[in-house]
Amino acid sequence: MSSSSENKPEIDLPKVDINIWEALTPVIALVLMLTINVQIFGEDSLAGSSQFVLLMGAAIAAIIGFRKKISYGQMIDLVAKNISSITEPILILLMVGGLAGTWMMSGIIPTMIYYGMQLLSPTYFLVASVIICAIISLATGSSWTTSATIGIALIGIAQALGISSAMTAGAVLSGAYFGDKISPLSDTTNLAPAMAGTDLFTHIKYMLITTVPTIILTLIIFTIIGFNLDPSGAADPQTILSTIDSTFNINPWLFVVPGIVILLIIRKTPPLIALLTGIILGAIVALIFQPQIIATIAGAETLTYESAYEGIMKTITVSTSVVTDNAALNDLFAATGMAGMLSTIWLIICAMVFGGIMDAIGALRKISSALLNLFKSTFGLFASTVASCITVNATASDQYLAIVVPGKMFADAYEEKGLAPENLSRTLEDSGTVTAILFPWNTGGAYQSGVLGVPTTDYLFYAFFNYLSPFVTLIVAAIGYKIRSFKDRG
Repeated sequence: MSSSSENKPEIDLPKVDINIWEALTPVIALVLMLTINVQIFGEDSLAGSSQFVLLMGAAIAAIIGFRKKISYGQMIDLVAKNISSITEPILILLMVGGLAGTWMMSGIIPTMIYYGMQLLSPTYFLVASVIICAIISLATGSSWTTSATIGIALIGIAQALGISSAMTAGAVLSGAYFGDKISPLSDTTNLAPAMAGTDLFTHIKYMLITTVPTIILTLIIFTIIGFNLDPSGAADPQTILSTIDSTFNINPWLFVVPGIVILLIIRKTPPLIALLTGIILGAIVALIFQPQIIATIAGAETLTYESAYEGIMKTITVSTSVVTDNAALNDLFAATGMAGMLSTIWLIICAMVFGGIMDAIGALRKISSALLNLFKSTFGLFASTVASCITVNATASDQYLAIVVPGKMFADAYEEKGLAPENLSRTLEDSGTVTAILFPWNTGGAYQSGVLGVPTTDYLFYAFFNYLSPFVTLIVAAIGYKIRSFKDRG
């Protein structure tokens, strides 16, 4: 899973007599309000207005719930369970903010940018980003950790090379979710087969049928884009390298810190511990390698005990920046710290309120049931599963629920048609896990947008792997390629 959280939402939904139009009313209202909101506020919509729109959508759902005799207490209980399920992701977001701050001011990210610019040419940068993030995510089992470490550095390199941050974010997420999706260390990769009733390695092997063609297609697209890139508007690379070298103490030893964090994740260290370790190590190396920068952040001329403490605490918690002699690069060497993650956390909490009340009034179950009854053929069953997963991602705002709810709803239907459970587990991953980042109000979309500093609406088109995956799984189902039955299992 993306956050590597072990906290799965276990929600007992009350039985509610609700029709499909009542279930869809809050969704339709939410989409309309968000559309208007984005038109008016643009990228600033996530600064607060979209959060309130989510609460308004929840209020509409609550009114329907009151009409169905669902008590205020029942709805709040489910909201509380939803919010409790994101405790670790919220803390991870705060840690990522602190990590980005210390890694920037310590020179870790500038060092990555410095060497990355020399190794990665603009032509192959995007496809290389996909591959690098795929390897890191496969090893760690976490797309969230991948984007919070190497992803941030790749965005910085892209800015320096004059490559679109939106394209780069799409490449980072495509690679990160490929690795996350097939890694045995990923908890959504473990959750999906558990919900469907198959084993982990059967699930991973069966996923390769759709995942490999999707990542190959993604690599081809990014390769074509790379050959057509025109980063001529970027500053001269040698000027950028010279500015970085004169501003920071660039040293290969700084790579030890991200190496330790990645090693901790591979060894299944809880992500909060790994990220906190990264923050502390980043702070230590900042004092060793960049003492003057830390003193400047504290407003002092030299590094003392007091200025060291103040500079490090500011680096971790609030917005900081390094002013260079190249004004075009000043935005590159800035970090927002933990405070920069608060609007994203606010968005996630409001999304969980909406999802919790939609759970309480039985809307999600009704929508999934309607999708299940819509199609009777084998392909229809796959299509309704895909539609259900995407719908839950858009309404419940959590990729765990996008696996759990459809998994529970469709397990019997697959069994009745004689289909092996790995058909369901693969479809849950192909359409539930990877599409979470396509919605700005989903925990996945809010997290990745906040970490990478790129609005979801900007990277949306370029996250090729994420939105091609559901199409590929439907194509495979439509042609009937290796649709495994219980008989095939022997």
